[in-house]
Amino acid sequence: MNMFEITKGDSPIILAQPHGGTHVPAEISVRLNERGRELRDTDWHINRLYDGLIEGVTVVHSNIHRYVIDANRDPSNVSLYPGQTTTSLCPTTDFNGRDIWQAGQAPSDDEAMARCAEFHTPYHEALAEQVSRVRAKHGMAILYDCHSIRSNIPYLFEGQLPVFNIGTDNGQTCHASIQTTTHAICATAPDHDTILNGRFRGGWTTRHYGQPRKGVHTIQMELAQRAYMDEFTPWNYRTDRAETLRPVLGRILENLDQIARSGALDI
Repeated sequence: MNMFEITKGDSPIILAQPHGGTHVPAEISVRLNERGRELRDTDWHINRLYDGLIEGVTVVHSNIHRYVIDANRDPSNVSLYPGQTTTSLCPTTDFNGRDIWQAGQAPSDDEAMARCAEFHTPYHEALAEQVSRVRAKHGMAILYDCHSIRSNIPYLFEGQLPVFNIGTDNGQTCHASIQTTTHAICATAPDHDTILNGRFRGGWTTRHYGQPRKGVHTIQMELAQRAYMDEFTPWNYRTDRAETLRPVLGRILENLDQIARSGALDI
């Protein structure tokens, strides 16, 4: 099992997919409780959802499940949303706040740091390498961080999440035209609502790599899973729903590709 898969392309866009993997090493899996082994907080089918939407895009997809290590958390385990409920670098609970480990089997702080070195660091080394490669080719890069989550999780947020949740850390991680274009396209999607920098302003990937003045622009897209799949077990991919959503995502990526190639992002 490779920890991650890389597809190299010639586009200025890179798709990061840190939470789509479902692999849990056997020695860790046996310590999860029944709830933990369900892996219910996976960004289910995220690779399939984005597959083939734009030619030549680079993809860095983690195969490791977020219960092993969360590749979109600060490696120092500092909260990205102070004062709000969230999960940690090495989660001990699921998104409902319930334990995922058998009694006495939750990872210690030392184990969390060891897992970070084993899984988190290599993923980000690979991602950083692709960012550098794409930036060298085009003079800039757009890192688009792909995520999805259940529509209703009272432990993490109130009410129902919009379908499109765009995060740029309040405009800090990318050129204004990137978030404006993305938001405008999402707003045209029939029956799909959208919000910019709401509950999800961008995780560690978006905030860490986003350096517009150095030619690296980042944006996170957190999708409500009702838009493309069944949100409860067995978490089936719903082609009827996905084929409404995918053209919108494709237009976003195509427009960002055009913006990047036009030189409009030069600062």
